[in-house]
Amino acid sequence: MKNLIILTAHGLYCPQGDFYIDPIKPVARAIITHAHADHARKGCDHYLTATPGLRLLQTRIGQYANIQPLNYGEKIQINNVEISLHPAGHILGSAQIRLVYEGKIWVVSGDYKLEPDATCAPFESVPCHTFITEATFGNPVYQWPAQTTVFAEINQWWRANQAAGKTSILLGYALGKAQRLLAGLNPELGPIYTHTAIEKLNTIYRLEDIHLPDTLALNFYNKTTAWDKALVLAPPSALQSGWQKHFTHYNTAFASGWMQNNFRRWQQNFDQGFILSDHADWPSLLSAITRTGAEEIYVMHTESKHLVKHLQQQGVNAHMIDKLSVENKQLELHL
Repeated sequence: MKNLIILTAHGLYCPQGDFYIDPIKPVARAIITHAHADHARKGCDHYLTATPGLRLLQTRIGQYANIQPLNYGEKIQINNVEISLHPAGHILGSAQIRLVYEGKIWVVSGDYKLEPDATCAPFESVPCHTFITEATFGNPVYQWPAQTTVFAEINQWWRANQAAGKTSILLGYALGKAQRLLAGLNPELGPIYTHTAIEKLNTIYRLEDIHLPDTLALNFYNKTTAWDKALVLAPPSALQSGWQKHFTHYNTAFASGWMQNNFRRWQQNFDQGFILSDHADWPSLLSAITRTGAEEIYVMHTESKHLVKHLQQQGVNAHMIDKLSVENKQLELHL
C-alpha cells in the first residue's frame, strides 16, 4: 500500500481520502488538529474539527466557514478512509487524527502534551502502525519542571511584585497558554486583568464549561485601579506596541517552554521567565511514541533531527517528515 499520508506543497495530504491535515494553503477539504493560526487557515471549502474546538475555530477562520464538528472517538468515512479524532492535550479542542485504510492505521499527532491540563481533555495514546509526531521541543535539553512547581513560582512572583509596589505583567500566548495560566493562578492574591485578545477567548472556554477564575477587562481610564496589587495577563505581542507604558511600575514575565533556553529568555528582555509549555518535552515525546506501538515514525517541526537520530539509534524505523514527499507531482493538479 502506498503511504496514507504524503507531503505536498499544500501540506500533509491523504490521496486515498482526498483531504489535507492542517493545510498551509486553501484546499477543498481540511481536517484541523486545533485552532492555532499555524494549523488553522482561512479559505478552505470544508473543515473537520473536534467538537470542543468548534467555537475556537469559528473565531479564528470565520463564523460562517463550512465546519463539521466531530466528537472525540466518533468514526466517519471519507472516500473509504475511516477517520476519528482523539484528544491531544495541547489546547481546548486539540486532536490527533486517526486514519484507517486497508487494515493500516496512521495517526497524525498535531501538537500535544502529556501533562494534565485543567483547560482541555487529556492526551490519549492511540495505537497505530505509523505515527507522525511533532517535535517542537525534540531535544534532550528540554525537560519540563513539574507544573505545580511552576504555578507556585508564578504566584510567589506576583506576591513579590505586590510587596515592591509593582504591577505583575504575565505574558502568554492568547489561545491555550493564557487559559492554562489562569487555571493555575491564585485569585485570592489580587485582581486579575486580561488583555482583550485573551478575554475574547476566555469567553469561549467558559462556554465550553472550562472553569477559569474571574477576570477583569483592562481599562486604563479608571484611575482608581490598584495596579500594584494586580496581575495583568497579556499576549507577548502586546509589549511590541509599548502597551506596558500605561503602568508606572511593573515587572514582566513570559511563560513558555523556550524559557528553558536562557539565551532566548534574556534576548527577549523579560524580567522573569517561567518554563511552562503546551508541547511535549523530550521524555514525553519518547513516551508518547513508545505507547503507540508504531512500526514507523515520521517526525516534524523544529527539532526533528535530534529525535530522529535518537530513535534510529534505538532501532526504531524513524524518518524526517520530508521522507513523505510525493514523487508524482500530478497529485497537486486537482487543486
